[in-house]
Amino acid sequence: MPDTDTDERLLERAAGGDESAFHILYLRYRDLIFRFAYRLIGSAAAAEDVTHDCFLSLLKNPANFDRERASFRTYLYAAARNQALKHFHHAGREGSMDELRVEPVSPRQTPVHAVLDNELSAQVQQAVASLPPLQREALILFEYEELSLNEIAGIVGADVGTVKGRLFRAREKLRQELAQYFSIGREIVTVERA
Repeated sequence: MPDTDTDERLLERAAGGDESAFHILYLRYRDLIFRFAYRLIGSAAAAEDVTHDCFLSLLKNPANFDRERASFRTYLYAAARNQALKHFHHAGREGSMDELRVEPVSPRQTPVHAVLDNELSAQVQQAVASLPPLQREALILFEYEELSLNEIAGIVGADVGTVKGRLFRAREKLRQELAQYFSIGREIVTVERA
């Protein structure tokens, strides 16, 4: 079976019992949905659960997807968002910072840069995790998942202006939280040039 089938066609076949069609859809979108859920929740185990539940609900109720309302990718993001909201509701909290894994950073030439990169990476993760859920969600979908404002609006069920507002507030809060790191970076560049 070719991997070039459209998502909609694969979903139709999966709904008819074609396991290989579902497997192709799963492989196409598993990592995307996991990364989104992980960034939103901050827990690898919870992100695995959200990803699993997202695809399980798709398999159980393929008719919930309406190609007239959204693309398949947008539908999956919305389904993952709903599963994450259920996780927040059941957990009663938003996950522990201890559960966050360190994202890989690119190596630099000097030890000072390596220390700063590691520290900044941890601070960015912590700052993103500290955002209110709706702002964090908008930021993750726009900056990390690279979705358009219209796609985000469709996923979260809000208008584009609301999404823009959430994104603006998230960026402002991050700018305030991380301001010291931007000034440190300028000082190091100045010192190295001297």
